[in-house]
Amino acid sequence: MSTSKTESDSGSVTVSASADELETLQTSVASALARHVYGEHALFAIRLAIEEAVMNAIRHGNLSDPTKTVEARWSVNADSAAFHIIDQGEGFDPGAVPDPTLDENLEIPSGRGLMLIRAYMTEVRHHGLGNHLEMTFRREAAA
Repeated sequence: MSTSKTESDSGSVTVSASADELETLQTSVASALARHVYGEHALFAIRLAIEEAVMNAIRHGNLSDPTKTVEARWSVNADSAAFHIIDQGEGFDPGAVPDPTLDENLEIPSGRGLMLIRAYMTEVRHHGLGNHLEMTFRREAAA
């Protein structure tokens, strides 16, 4: 079943520190993407970006605090899939994260998740203190 260009699917999931809800989030997003006939490349890219973003929010944003949650919101239509991942942490400066591809940072285990998100998503922005990640996959950019 395909949907018209103007219809969109949206939803949200609150993810705990144990990340038990991550598969529910991934399944819901995959269903929305399928309804809008996104291809395998898009499904892979978006699934990877969501997992990296949510796990970064849990580990680095919320510091794995079991009392804190991560809010994941999405909206998918025929042209794009947009996601907001919001943690309850103090935030960070994304510009201060070392580039993991530089020789001097190859042994440092940080920055790889953000690098993957930026590689697979069309647009990536941090809002506020850095604890709100907005990422968008635009279909025409991936074609």
